[in-house]
Amino acid sequence: MTDLMIRKATKNDLARIAEIQVFNYRLYFYPIFRTDEYFFGELQVPSLMEEYESRLDSLYVYDDGVVRGFIMIEGTYIARLFVEPVFQNAAIGSALLEYAVVEHHADHLWVQEKNTKAMRFYERHGFAATGEKKPEEGTAEYLVLMKRGGR
Repeated sequence: MTDLMIRKATKNDLARIAEIQVFNYRLYFYPIFRTDEYFFGELQVPSLMEEYESRLDSLYVYDDGVVRGFIMIEGTYIARLFVEPVFQNAAIGSALLEYAVVEHHADHLWVQEKNTKAMRFYERHGFAATGEKKPEEGTAEYLVLMKRGGR
């Protein structure tokens, strides 16, 4: 059962969580933002580990012997959801998202407007864009609010 593969993150998971996020950011967001200073300077595993250490209570990992993805849930807000790119399209993201919805009543998230792949993924799981947008801090790009069940 997939639920058994999802567990609360521990300090020992921080390097893997940070590594997954760095790889995803460079693969999917660098082509949008093209900010070398951020993606290859600021965005580093050690600094993300430090940032996430104080947020362990909100982190969950998909672990079947290898940590393949993670989700950060703050109340009913999905703050992060990433799957190691080489393990994508194997229902890991779906399992993490369903876990958040069922176990934590998660019902909203912000997604990068140009990340249409992610938007389609969330739509397949009952989330819909509300029409609300906000600028992504320090960029000319926008985030779109998506809620479960629609507007």
